[in-house]
Amino acid sequence: MKARAVHAPALAETNGSRLFLLACAWGVHLYTALGAVFGVLAIHYAAIADYRASFIAMAVTIAIDSSDGTLARFINVKKRVPGFDGALLDNIVDYFTYVVAPVFLMISAGMVTGTIGFAVAGFVLIASAYQFCQTDAKTVDHFFLGFPSYWNLVVFYLYCFGWGTIANELILVLFGVMVFVPIKYIYPSRTEVLRPLTLTLAITWGIVAFAMLLSLPTIHPILLYLSFPYIAYYFIASFALNIPAISGHHVS
Repeated sequence: MKARAVHAPALAETNGSRLFLLACAWGVHLYTALGAVFGVLAIHYAAIADYRASFIAMAVTIAIDSSDGTLARFINVKKRVPGFDGALLDNIVDYFTYVVAPVFLMISAGMVTGTIGFAVAGFVLIASAYQFCQTDAKTVDHFFLGFPSYWNLVVFYLYCFGWGTIANELILVLFGVMVFVPIKYIYPSRTEVLRPLTLTLAITWGIVAFAMLLSLPTIHPILLYLSFPYIAYYFIASFALNIPAISGHHVS
């Protein structure tokens, strides 16, 4: 009887911990799914020409996407909820928020127009659909393979620069083609090589970009150009890491 009295509280505590972790795992999935809600808000605000609010909603989806994976690995959601595919949920939400929402905004804002503009928008949607369905879109060494469909950022910068429809369409096509080119790009939160520098620059960029969002529709040139070092670093470092002599065993 004494043995049972000693072990019963420990068993109850273990069961309680399991239930708590199960609730946390479902909470992480709910957190991921909330990105779709903000994606709808981004489309709604773009439809009524409130582009500042639309970009802010997209920024929230980026914040969610940047943190849900870390939470999922910390809670070990695959073990807690083995019958639920969190990676599939993440891809569905990401396609909606990183591709569909910004494409809708650029059409609503007249950044692409006419038959050519809609064809370019369609190309972006199809290219990204192809990428999201590739089994090696995220490599085993934690890189993106092909341009990682950061269309919300591309559209944001095209909106800020205001170069006109022809320039917009050419740039969009260029990045769309880059989706199919098997170059590895840094996965900011997971790529191990240069990770401290990448995260430091990414956080700095996030602060500057948030200030830019709050100032819209006014475009502050100083903030705009202050945000560029990270963008330049991201592409230069990604391209450099595709050179075997530099990347070593990190990039095959």
